[in-house]
Amino acid sequence: MTEQRPIAVLGGGSFGTAVANLLAENGHAVRQWMRDPDQAEAIRVHRENPRYLKGIKIHPAVEPVTDLLETLTACDLCFVALPSSALRSVLAPHAERLAGKLLVSLTKGIEAQTFKLMSEILEEIAPQARIGVLSGPNLAREVAEHALTATVVASEDEALCERVQAVLHGRTFRVYASSDRFGVELGGALKNVYAIIAGMAVALGMGENTKSMLITRALAEMTRFAVNQGANPMTFLGLAGVGDLIVTCSSPKSRNYQVGFALGQGLSLDDAVTRLGEVAEGVNTLKVLKAKAQEAGVYMPLVAGLHAILFEGRTLDQVIELLMRAEPKTDVDFISTSGFN
Repeated sequence: MTEQRPIAVLGGGSFGTAVANLLAENGHAVRQWMRDPDQAEAIRVHRENPRYLKGIKIHPAVEPVTDLLETLTACDLCFVALPSSALRSVLAPHAERLAGKLLVSLTKGIEAQTFKLMSEILEEIAPQARIGVLSGPNLAREVAEHALTATVVASEDEALCERVQAVLHGRTFRVYASSDRFGVELGGALKNVYAIIAGMAVALGMGENTKSMLITRALAEMTRFAVNQGANPMTFLGLAGVGDLIVTCSSPKSRNYQVGFALGQGLSLDDAVTRLGEVAEGVNTLKVLKAKAQEAGVYMPLVAGLHAILFEGRTLDQVIELLMRAEPKTDVDFISTSGFN
């Protein structure tokens, strides 16, 4: 592997574009692959991704391309920013080309049929590849506008983490490392569900105390589930856990928050997603997460409540009332109530 080889970003959405720009600004040639030739041509001509990051200039070193096979052949390091529903179908036909590549997932989602995280799908498709994930409080537009931002690259492969840190770390973008790939990735997927609830709460005029309660109980709930599935609870005290949860539950720039806000304004789920114009991974994650939590016997009242709102005709007021009537539990799981020794 040589430094001169281009770096691939697979996906033409907002975060993929922001990462492509970061890489280019750090002096790397970037091939950004997308399926839509019209989108690629618009970026090539206007140096802007008008569909997803209007107003952000695309660095000259970012080359929009539509030939996936050629892109995978030319690049050793690939950042995968494809929607969770499309990742397998796009990459599986090119499995042989992925052997030995460094594949870093940027997608915060869960595959509906299998409950597999994106890195697990990559591992299944390309068992000879080296796999990592990137997650954290990283709103795409703020990253693109050079707001001070931190993220986490997670992999058991220490050399992969160091490589990602080397190519992405910059003046406004700091990259931390973790070996808990599963926990980091699970945190990034789960928080999307709670951002929908938070957006609804704001649209309905609920108070700051209520929003704080929702965010902190969400953290307890997602950590409880993650530990049941084998993740390290300490991961959720970091950027990929509480950090990502805070930003997606409090910022109107968050896609899932926007969907929740639209629902709180009275739009149907279909209309809310249509108005967004992008994939809101939390809607897909919610369905599979509720089923998995029931199967595993994990208490997740907010997940059950949001599912009841979106698919069973309940209101947010009813869900919060049930939450307030539930038996009080310990404030923070995994801390002994009898002492801290």
